[in-house]
Amino acid sequence: MLRRFPPDAPIEDAHGLPRGALARAGFAPELITPALVGAVPDEVWRASVVDRLAVPGAAAAVAEWSRPGEVVAEALDLVRQARKRCRVALLTNATSRLPEDLRLLGLDREVDAVVSSARIGVAKPSPEAFRRALRVLQHSPGGTVFCDDNAENATGASAVGIDGVHTPTTAALREALGERGLLDGSPGVVLPVVADEVLLVLPEREDAERIAKDLADRGWAPAAVHKELLAGEDDAEAADWVVELLTAPDGLPAGSRRDWLDALAEEHDGFTSDNG
Repeated sequence: MLRRFPPDAPIEDAHGLPRGALARAGFAPELITPALVGAVPDEVWRASVVDRLAVPGAAAAVAEWSRPGEVVAEALDLVRQARKRCRVALLTNATSRLPEDLRLLGLDREVDAVVSSARIGVAKPSPEAFRRALRVLQHSPGGTVFCDDNAENATGASAVGIDGVHTPTTAALREALGERGLLDGSPGVVLPVVADEVLLVLPEREDAERIAKDLADRGWAPAAVHKELLAGEDDAEAADWVVELLTAPDGLPAGSRRDWLDALAEEHDGFTSDNG
């Protein structure tokens, strides 16, 4: 949403290509997908587009088509306002050339982090793309808003607990950010924050150790057991047993599974805490 590309038609007309030929060749799934997930570098993908077109002038047309685009000034203004209130990261389906494009457009300085599909090895709208992006950013889904002009991408974000919003226009993006208190003059809205760490507090050592082993076997980490004396008690027997959890099996923060952990603790007369 931060950049757009002018129409392909003038390039196609100038090089004797049928209208729509560049997009049909360039975005054929068998060509673009490997480039978007980092399996092949950008230059290999573009060379394959030239080969697919297979007409005189194809190389010159693809070279001209390989422009970095142009900045959407209205969207950039919204990003700058949002950055006063939160970190802003760019998650995009792009080839290995993305860093150079952003540098040329000056957008590399306009966001706090960039996560591309070529870097993480999977593209939107797959929920796994969002899980991996969260791990790269070390952020929890419950404290994250994701805006995209593609409805399927917003749905993919929502599938992992992110506040996914379909914003097909700059006006829709302005409305979404304003409703969440992220723009100048908008009412302050506090985004829900999901604690990364969850402490499973149990009264019985045997339960704590058994549950910790079971969780560790499932992929939770670190699933370490600690003894915690009860406040105001000197008796070493007056203690709770704490299972420390930082990440769930899918790599997301343990706090993103808080409801399930709450239920697990209640089954054993315990409770959960975020150590806050």
